[in-house]
Amino acid sequence: QLQLVESGGGVVQPGGSLRLGCAASESISDTYAIAWFRQAPGKEREGISCSSFRGDSTGYSDLAKGRFTIDRDNAQNMVYLQMNSLRPEDTAVYYCAAGYRYYCSADGADDHFMDHWGKGTLVTVSS
Repeated sequence: QLQLVESGGGVVQPGGSLRLGCAASESISDTYAIAWFRQAPGKEREGISCSSFRGDSTGYSDLAKGRFTIDRDNAQNMVYLQMNSLRPEDTAVYYCAAGYRYYCSADGADDHFMDHWGKGTLVTVSS
């Protein structure tokens, strides 16, 4: 069973940056798409970004375009989410998820097609 562990969350000031990491317990190369989602208190989960299982395409939701970047290191079984120009409304628990042989859409990933989830890491954007 694939396990995912997020890291890199914390408190950051508005306008700041954070780099989240998602560590997979086994190889994700040519097997799993990795996507990032978030959920703020009292709100529904929303998609952020996705890296397709072959690593040859990515997708971003509107909230991420121009500010967030996803990249994967298959050799290390890691996927990262670089977040810049953070805003207070970005405060949420951030989750990574894996979809078996899933191809991301241009807008990211559909959480119904994710097979494995991490437990999340909290990001707080506050002055």
